[in-house]
Amino acid sequence: MKAIILAAGEGLRCRPLTLTRSKVMLPVANKPILEHVIRALAENGIKEILLVVGYEKERIMDYFEDGLAFGVKISYIDQKAQLGTAHAIKMAKALIEPEVSEFLVLNGDNLIESQTLADLLENREGDATLLTVKMEEPEAYGMVLTEGKKVLKILEKKPGKKTNIVNTGIYAFTPSIFDFIEETPISEYGEYAITDTLQLMINKGKEVFAVPTNAKWMDAAFAWDLLRANSSFLNTASELKIEGKIEEGTLLKGKVSIGKNTLIRAGSYIVGPVMIGENCDIGPNVVILPSTTIGDNVSIRPFTEIRNSVIMEETIISTHSRLTNSLIGSNNRIGAYFDTEEKEGLEILINGDFHPAPRLGAILGDGNEIGDRVLVKAGMRIAVNCKVESGNTVYRNLSRDSIVL
Repeated sequence: MKAIILAAGEGLRCRPLTLTRSKVMLPVANKPILEHVIRALAENGIKEILLVVGYEKERIMDYFEDGLAFGVKISYIDQKAQLGTAHAIKMAKALIEPEVSEFLVLNGDNLIESQTLADLLENREGDATLLTVKMEEPEAYGMVLTEGKKVLKILEKKPGKKTNIVNTGIYAFTPSIFDFIEETPISEYGEYAITDTLQLMINKGKEVFAVPTNAKWMDAAFAWDLLRANSSFLNTASELKIEGKIEEGTLLKGKVSIGKNTLIRAGSYIVGPVMIGENCDIGPNVVILPSTTIGDNVSIRPFTEIRNSVIMEETIISTHSRLTNSLIGSNNRIGAYFDTEEKEGLEILINGDFHPAPRLGAILGDGNEIGDRVLVKAGMRIAVNCKVESGNTVYRNLSRDSIVL
């Protein structure tokens, strides 16, 4: 069986982290979201993957190459124009027919585990089966009205709770789906959506089936959703290894993973679940508290405290800093006494609409230079290649290449 992974989108709601990478390459537990998806496929014996790419495709292709290092074979399809999920699937038609009797389709930006796919594979039937989950607040997702196993209607992100059954965007299809894709009308959003294709099948009397799962499925719709996803994966990790060097006087508690050639200097205190990458230099006297992930080649200087945050690779955080519930991109240079304010119940403006955020600190994109004694107010986003001079308070979002004197 082959799988088509849709990985061409930009992830606009995850900016500024997606100004330099696609959403599928955002890290959770120090692996891109897309890697979690590919490994789940491999663990289910699905080794032939058709990866539909577009935005920042080079970064994806450089990381995964031919897939050999991940136990799969990857072929790439370039979706130059973002014309929807049905259009993306159609582009893979030549690599599916005529030798494949059925195939999977899934999104590259949803976090899953092996059992998630196993539930679909073990219960699929007919020409089209979609995987569903139950959610307490389903309004932001495509809801699925069912009668037994049969799907009656798919409601695309409409206000008002009609059901708590949500479409995960994970499907099992036979090649007959391509005939219905050809008939799919363009949506009000100017795209060809596979959910419209499925509704077309239902309207024409074809049976579309729903399979529920209780396994992991998480949608990182917004940048701050990575904090929740990161915490979930760290808490459920079956094995965390300590491969670096721990100096005397350091205290580790709970699940802690430390990568190769990483040095944890004396007097540091780390409470898991925490994951620290390779070639890092931490401490002395640094405090790292639960649900924190630190990427490769990161330096954290003395008397800094980090809690429930994601720090990406090649970043330096200087002394006496404090980061909580924050997301820090790669290649940032952060001065001493840096502080991120945190609040809960925030309303964050994105693309003209306000979206509720949980307890949140700051979000920094890549390549920023932050001086000493800088405070970033809760919920503020600093884009990429910005420079903030010492002694400033960042109380509004900073766009690309901003300078704060």
